[in-house]
Amino acid sequence: MNGHKVPVAAILALGLTQIIGYGSLYYSFSILAPDMARDLNWSSEWIFGALSAALLIGGLAAPTMGKWIDRFGAGRVMAGGSAIAAAALVACALSSGNVAFVISLIAIETASNLVQYGAAFALLVQIKPQVAQRSITYLTLIAGFASTIFWPITTALHAHMSWQQVYLVFAALNLLICLPIHAWLSFKVTKSKKEAATVKHVEPSLPPSIRTSAFVLMVTGFALESFVNAALLVHMVPVLSALGLGAMAVMVGTLFGPSQVLSRFTNMMLGGGLSQTTLALISAVLLPAALVILITTAPSVPGALVFAVVFGLGSGLSSIVQGTLPLALFGSEGYGRRQGQVLAIRLVVSSTAPFVLAFMMENIGVLWSLTVAAVIGAIAVVAFIAIGRLAHLLDRSRHTLGPVET
Repeated sequence: MNGHKVPVAAILALGLTQIIGYGSLYYSFSILAPDMARDLNWSSEWIFGALSAALLIGGLAAPTMGKWIDRFGAGRVMAGGSAIAAAALVACALSSGNVAFVISLIAIETASNLVQYGAAFALLVQIKPQVAQRSITYLTLIAGFASTIFWPITTALHAHMSWQQVYLVFAALNLLICLPIHAWLSFKVTKSKKEAATVKHVEPSLPPSIRTSAFVLMVTGFALESFVNAALLVHMVPVLSALGLGAMAVMVGTLFGPSQVLSRFTNMMLGGGLSQTTLALISAVLLPAALVILITTAPSVPGALVFAVVFGLGSGLSSIVQGTLPLALFGSEGYGRRQGQVLAIRLVVSSTAPFVLAFMMENIGVLWSLTVAAVIGAIAVVAFIAIGRLAHLLDRSRHTLGPVET
């Protein structure tokens, strides 16, 4: 029975480092960006363009990081990532020119891949593969509060400090809190492997003959979901304002975060009986469904509120299945490498999303832009349906051939 218990201490510790990791390395940027732009004599577009470039380059490095996770262990990689993140934040705070700032920002977003969900999911798989799906769900429930916690923390600090000083505080959090926790978790994985000679690995649910096709479909689905998610997250308030919601746009946008957490809590309580492929399909359906609701009801405030809730539910569930679906389909062996490949493609695609949506809104209008985004989301739905179809056809052929083989 003990083997079926989730590693509560590890999940809680990782939850704290994920809140700090996402909060300090990603969510704080939008609040500090206006002052960064002023100090660098850049427009807001250039600052966010630099962030997109940093995310893109960080994404290209993800496959290598995935291999490191499999080779050296996720705990060691995350401990090193915390040190790199702290150094990069300090370098960014002390950067004396535009080039140094951009290089430091690239280092920050590259380090973030070493300490955020991709690595954290792999660590939970390495600690206890047989309960990793539940562990990942619990972790995302905790980490879902990162924006809720760090937006006000960053705002409060920035009221009394420059953006450079805020980054120095965040560097200290990564160095003094996250680094020791990740080092302890690395020791925990090493110790558990020595004590348990027979670690129960999660076996793939798919046969070798269809794994490549299923992997391509899964990556396609995740990448298109990430595109829709990233595009709407950056532009949510401007989109709602352009649709005629005015001052209500900000209030509607605030429902997104709590809805993400609600979807993760609902999945934790009720999702145990559903397959990971089904959960992936549900999350994919919710995103374009939310956009259709917004398109057909605008400028209705109740319609916009429903959009924000449904979109948040889909986004929250998506972050879970991005960790659990690869484990269910392809097993725990080589999990880090696969996560690195998935993360790379997702980040490359999603890093272009804010610019692409802004360009479309400027040239074809908001409603048509949202329609295009909904179509992209619908293609992701088709990809996950195809995965289920592949598995279903294989099962049926097995049943058909079974009596002949015996």
